Amino acid sequence: MPSAPGQFWLMKSEPGECSIDDLGHAPQQTVPWIGVRNYQARNFMRDAMRPGDGVLFYHSSCAEPGIAGLAEVAGPAYPDATQFDPASAYHDPKSDPAAPRWCHVDVRLVAKTRLLSLREMRLCPALSSMLVLKPGNRLSITPVSAAEWSAVAALLNSPAA
Repeated sequence: MPSAPGQFWLMKSEPGECSIDDLGHAPQQTVPWIGVRNYQARNFMRDAMRPGDGVLFYHSSCAEPGIAGLAEVAGPAYPDATQFDPASAYHDPKSDPAAPRWCHVDVRLVAKTRLLSLREMRLCPALSSMLVLKPGNRLSITPVSAAEWSAVAALLNSPAA
């Protein structure tokens, strides 16, 4: 697992919407992280994420949630066009093209990994402070500390528990 410069993030995606395999089959193995409609998650992308930041690609709302791969932030944040598209499930009629409310980043595949299950993550004491493991945390994007990133790397390099 490469150490990315800068910061680290966990980004959740429902596999039916965009899976790690979809990312691997996308042009340049890169997808726009569209549809985020939570201000805190938007602010992470807009204000804190930088190209090259490491991403734990997490499958959520599925039979076996967990980290399915590694990615990186591929570019700076820019307006999410789906907010202006009335045919999109992510349309926001209150968003103004002159002052877009929603933005996103592009995410590029680094590696598909074995699935690091939520159960296995909960068994690792080094991950006890990880936000995705906290009760009630439903954010689709959360920061990951360097220590958590290293602990995930160690788990991914070992057999499943």
